[in-house]
Amino acid sequence: MEVISFSYAVPLVVLVATVVFLVVKRADRPFNGRRPPGPAALPIIGHLHLLDPKVHQSFDKLCEKYGPVISLRFGSTHAVFVSTVEAAAEFFKNHDLVFGNRPQSRASRRFAYDSAGFAFAPYGAYWRFVKKLAITELLSARTVEQLLPLRRQELRKVKVDVSHELIKMTNNTVARMATGRTCAPAEGESGDPEESMKLVKQVAELIGSFNLSDHVWLPRGWDLQGCNRRIEDVLHRYDTMMERIIKQKEATRGARRGGGATLDLLDILLDLSENKGANIKLTRENIKGIILDILVAGSDSSAVTLEWALTELINHPEMLQKAREEVDRVVGRDRLVEEADISGLPNVQAVIRETLRLHPAAAFVSRESRKDTTIYGYNIPAGTSLFPVGRPAGVPPGEVLLQADNGQELKQEQLRSLPFGGGRRICPGAGLAQQVVHTALTALLQCFDWQPYGILG
Repeated sequence: MEVISFSYAVPLVVLVATVVFLVVKRADRPFNGRRPPGPAALPIIGHLHLLDPKVHQSFDKLCEKYGPVISLRFGSTHAVFVSTVEAAAEFFKNHDLVFGNRPQSRASRRFAYDSAGFAFAPYGAYWRFVKKLAITELLSARTVEQLLPLRRQELRKVKVDVSHELIKMTNNTVARMATGRTCAPAEGESGDPEESMKLVKQVAELIGSFNLSDHVWLPRGWDLQGCNRRIEDVLHRYDTMMERIIKQKEATRGARRGGGATLDLLDILLDLSENKGANIKLTRENIKGIILDILVAGSDSSAVTLEWALTELINHPEMLQKAREEVDRVVGRDRLVEEADISGLPNVQAVIRETLRLHPAAAFVSRESRKDTTIYGYNIPAGTSLFPVGRPAGVPPGEVLLQADNGQELKQEQLRSLPFGGGRRICPGAGLAQQVVHTALTALLQCFDWQPYGILG
């Protein structure tokens, strides 16, 4: 019995000693002073118990109660939420460089091939290199214009089953711009023709899901929710698909170069990977990580935004009527809308802006502090996540639509709603994504008579 008791006592003593050590170490931190206000936290889980199923609305309520800058803790992860234009400007503009990183999770690390991609790469030489590459090559005005025919072709295929066809349209559009094809198996090959669409949706869900082991130290290393197993399965399937596409691309690149064909984003990345004079050498993992960033950022989020925009318009018939009249007046009914028409459709633009604010497709485009800093007199330790609240105080629902109706531009629009992030880490593909979403929504308004379920037009 004494041996058995001792065998239980040893791990118990080790566990207690570890907990005491962590508590003492935390208390001794020199930068543990005044934090932003927030509700009382529970041991171990922090504020996880305060989150509703509609998580972003939980943060709205907490900011209304505790102020424009609040501090929360999710397990052992600290986070700051800002909910006013002024607070967003202070954090995302005046302290932009301090919050130059993005928080890492098991999913983001694996799908980024351990920071080989772009979206979750830490701020530094590689991230600056890829951002410059995105702006000057991958998403430059010249490249976007060259790929317009591909977007136009996919737009004309939208039919019937709205949810399914929207994600299929946006995924095919982005996939064809990124790789020159829809990512479905080529003719004669076996495989699921919608594999890419399913993978993108699963990646987005896994990156956005809550993995307990990312936040609570006690179960770290365990896979209590099965998230790690699903991450590895999806990553393996994506990697297999991309290897097939890259090998097919490599086999035909010589002929494409000689034939004057339009280069897609994968062509550009492969050319750069072969550039021996480049400051940074792009690896196979870099290419696959960057392509996955593009697919996820441009496919699922665009489809979700379109579906929410249609839902809001159907539930607000007066705004739906104004948008339709605007489309009829500017585009007419004799031709399908083109991207060049969007600048003359302020009501359609306002609908998308308000949709992104009320229903952000990527509700938690967060940043992470690279070092200790002090803002508004609050101590913000290194490693703190920063989240903008999409419905900031002082901007009531519908204001964006009212401003558009009066023909006015909202001041500090980027700081009122940050669906694409802010500062130096703002999504470089935001302009292209908005072109796709605005044009698709206009086409849907132009071609269909939308009514609430159960009402016949």
